[in-house]
Amino acid sequence: MIRLSIITITYNAGRTLQRTLDSVRCQTYPHVEHLIIDGASSDDTVRIAEQYKTESPHEVIIQSEPDKGLYDAMNKGLQKATGDYVVFLNAGDSLYAPDTLECVVKAAGFQSPAVVYGDTAITDSEGRFLHLRRHRPPQTLTWRSFKKGMLVCHQAFYARLDIARRFPYNLQYRHSADVDWCIRIMKEADRLGLPLVNANVIVANFEEGGDTTQHHRDSLFERFHVMATHYGYVQTFLLHCWFVVRLLKR
Repeated sequence: MIRLSIITITYNAGRTLQRTLDSVRCQTYPHVEHLIIDGASSDDTVRIAEQYKTESPHEVIIQSEPDKGLYDAMNKGLQKATGDYVVFLNAGDSLYAPDTLECVVKAAGFQSPAVVYGDTAITDSEGRFLHLRRHRPPQTLTWRSFKKGMLVCHQAFYARLDIARRFPYNLQYRHSADVDWCIRIMKEADRLGLPLVNANVIVANFEEGGDTTQHHRDSLFERFHVMATHYGYVQTFLLHCWFVVRLLKR
């Protein structure tokens, strides 16, 4: 049976963590490990996680220690995970429905794709549905698809762990290492001839106003650098000019 590793990165996340934990706890798929990688929180984050560990039907691993930021903590989670596939679901994010993981495993089937991906719902700070994410996942995804933007949300991107571990998050990026990580994994899938499979369901809830939104300007500069690295500076510049023209016409 396919084993799934869910990694949740936390730091003083007491306000939003419970919703994330509840969405994992109610999953009907049994072969799950949930790693909570905490950056030595000073609020009640660890207490909430420890209580959850006593109640969850899944295996729960908690690690709390200082780190060098979000992506350093994600790399720690990658090294600690033991599943066949890994997904990052941080505090405030949640799985869409109790059968979400069953849908992901069903989509993976017996073909061992490099990635299983799905759609994402945007929620408010209380977890209420607002709308589907503006970028929608294509039916056929390749590493070149992200030239048009991050068409698959990081929380909706289930990567094979053996591949994901080869590509740790690049710590030179503070806000957009997830974009770079997804592209590198998809490039490796292309090199190995492995499929990327659309689960054709909503798999994640993403809370509006996350890190990328709060640091929008810095994130845009980083994303330009990520895209230019993978797709070339000229093509990336021309695409961004087109994006600006479209915005001005609205």
